[in-house]
Amino acid sequence: MADASTLLVLWPVLIPIATAALTALLWSSPVAQRRVGLASLALLLVASLALTMEVMHEGVIAKQFGAWDAPFGISFVADPLSAAMIAISGILAFAVGIFALGDIKERHERAGFHPLFHGLMAGVNGAFLTGDIFNLYVWFEVMLITTLGLLVVQRGKAQIDGALKYAAMNLFGTILFLIAVALLYGATGTLNMADLARILPQMEMSPGLTASALLFLAAFGIKAGVFPLFFWLPASYHTAPIAIAALFAGLLTKVGVYAAFRVFTLMFEMEGGALREIVAVVAAMTMITGVFGAAVQWNVRRILSFHIISQIGYMLMGLAIATPVAIAGAVFYIVHHIIVKANLFLLAGAIKHAAGTDDLRKAGGLLRSHPWLAVLFLIPALSLAGLPPLSGFWAKFLVIDASLREEVWWLAAVALAVGALTLFSMSKIWMEAFWKKPALVRATPRTVPVAFVVPIALLGAVTLTIGLFADPFVEYARTATAVLVDPTDYIAAVFPGDAPVRTVETEVPVIAIEGAVE
Repeated sequence: MADASTLLVLWPVLIPIATAALTALLWSSPVAQRRVGLASLALLLVASLALTMEVMHEGVIAKQFGAWDAPFGISFVADPLSAAMIAISGILAFAVGIFALGDIKERHERAGFHPLFHGLMAGVNGAFLTGDIFNLYVWFEVMLITTLGLLVVQRGKAQIDGALKYAAMNLFGTILFLIAVALLYGATGTLNMADLARILPQMEMSPGLTASALLFLAAFGIKAGVFPLFFWLPASYHTAPIAIAALFAGLLTKVGVYAAFRVFTLMFEMEGGALREIVAVVAAMTMITGVFGAAVQWNVRRILSFHIISQIGYMLMGLAIATPVAIAGAVFYIVHHIIVKANLFLLAGAIKHAAGTDDLRKAGGLLRSHPWLAVLFLIPALSLAGLPPLSGFWAKFLVIDASLREEVWWLAAVALAVGALTLFSMSKIWMEAFWKKPALVRATPRTVPVAFVVPIALLGAVTLTIGLFADPFVEYARTATAVLVDPTDYIAAVFPGDAPVRTVETEVPVIAIEGAVE
């Protein structure tokens, strides 16, 4: 019988799957769906935090299914990185669930919002926990199907158009992913990630393995929305209801980034080849195109959609530099960005509700009519721009500091310039929505629902906590990086009793917030 710690690995997937089924059975009662859904999200949050605490206490946890030992059985593995992603996803899903009480209409619920929402969470958490590269593809497909369903719950022309663009590019990514898996299996005879971590270091990089690595990079790049494969993102995210768009903004691209970090640390190495230079150029171009795309927009959600793209570039910086310090900075950046970006989308919904529009040229006057909304906006906006002492400052500091340590001056310069332009975009939203006078003065200001305010304040508090108490989060990122750069503990959890065949340098330099001294 599996012990309690092993069972904790299952709950982040079992809870949303069971909830998706139950809310589908409650199709005729939207009120019951809401109650069951919100209770499930609270339970998912508790289970996610419990798993993270267990990983912090016990180390890497693995579970094999079907009475088959690895590498033949299906593996779930929770290490510090996947546990952190599960926990932050649980926080975000709970916040979005509260926001949805005021944003999602009954027609959306009757179009399948609740089963699709929880199905998406099952796919996201499954992708974070799987220890098998083929099952990563399976969970990606679960995400793709549920995402397409959520994009069209509003059933409008814009939503269908956005869903078609999303589907076309992501189906192309799926094909690349499957070809990469086939080439990898043909060369190694296994798809278990821990097994691959033992086998691949002993093999020469054949043309088939090189092609597999490049195809994985392209497939994950499509999922993450990197240059030049990002056009589907700003074409689709702004069309969905706010709660759905916030969930997408926080999680979907980060699953692609997570997969890239997992594959290119556990299985393939970035050092000593052209792959590192390719990723560095892609990271820089992703930052540049994203931030300039945002600069010319006037719709709040389109501005934020382009900034998702630019911020992905910072995360790829860590993968391109590929030092423990850089990877730890990228891990910190991913956690910070999930919360901040989702919160900005929720704020975009609040701004639209208060101003009656999300076109900045038609908005204005919210500083006077809704001063509390202005304060709540400043927290994630300034964090995204990288101003101290918010979480975004430390996130940018860590990845830029890593690039300076490795003397990749040009990449650090790009990151600094993009940070300044991000501040310009956030200032543009502030000036147009909050500072300038409104085109039409209302006798009675629009009321923003409490269901909007609570999750925005919750995520803002998380951002402040990460920024003001950054040291424990940086230390956790170092712990996660140690498992990524040396998979000994990961392999031992999946293959208990077997001696790992690879030994690498495991020490991760200490990242001190004050001075960034090794």
